[in-house]
Amino acid sequence: MSLFAAAARSLSIEDPIEKCRETRRWVAAWRAQGAQVEPLEQRSNPGLTDRPGRLDRPLLVSPNDVPKRKITGAPEGRRALLHAIAHIELNAVNLALDVAARYWDVPMPDAFHREWIGVADDEAKHFLLLHDRLTALGGAYGELPAHNGLWESAIATKGDILARLAVVPMVLEARGLDVTPMMIDKFTHVGDLETVAALEIIYEDEIGHVAVGRRWFEHVADARGLERETTWHELVRTYFHGQVKRPFNKPARSEAGMHPEYYEPLADWYEGIDL
Repeated sequence: MSLFAAAARSLSIEDPIEKCRETRRWVAAWRAQGAQVEPLEQRSNPGLTDRPGRLDRPLLVSPNDVPKRKITGAPEGRRALLHAIAHIELNAVNLALDVAARYWDVPMPDAFHREWIGVADDEAKHFLLLHDRLTALGGAYGELPAHNGLWESAIATKGDILARLAVVPMVLEARGLDVTPMMIDKFTHVGDLETVAALEIIYEDEIGHVAVGRRWFEHVADARGLERETTWHELVRTYFHGQVKRPFNKPARSEAGMHPEYYEPLADWYEGIDL
């Protein structure tokens, strides 16, 4: 099975545990065989759809209808927040698989597809870590409502690889760098060190994921002769239906290569309009 067909197959799997385990299995096998990427002229359309495989649960609702989550010493609050993070990570699996396979006919270096498959493998690892913590706390993924905003961003940008790279890794994943340290502090405060360990793994990996997105965004922007920062601002304003808002985790963003000239002017712009 080709790399692109394998990614499409993982996207179509409905059960989240099976999706993540199967993704990790074939990525390991693919790497063991040399991580080959088919030449552009030998590729065929993997037949991606606009909806990845998913079970009927969790119930998908508007972001405003997702209950607020407050961490306390009781397991209920921790389960609710872990469920929300697990949903984000499962969406991230789908997003990484999709970006690796959707642009199969776009002339990109092989490293582009290799790196995004690596991101998908990491995100599958993250979901399984969080699933284990949910199970240990008496919960299960799918038992609480969630929203589909992350995947809606993928569909909105599917027609342009540059827009996809601008929004998904450089807005959505970068936001994770801003909020994860606060979650780590909260779980530390209630003594849930097992969850802290999982979140620390996720946090370190996500810095690399933002770097992957930023690096390939700049590659495509440069190839098109576009100015990087102003192009990013225009694409985010066009395709992202939310806000780029403070506070920013500047050290982590800088480690990923996202300097303040990217996000500070856009945050100023959002703060200056009535949304």
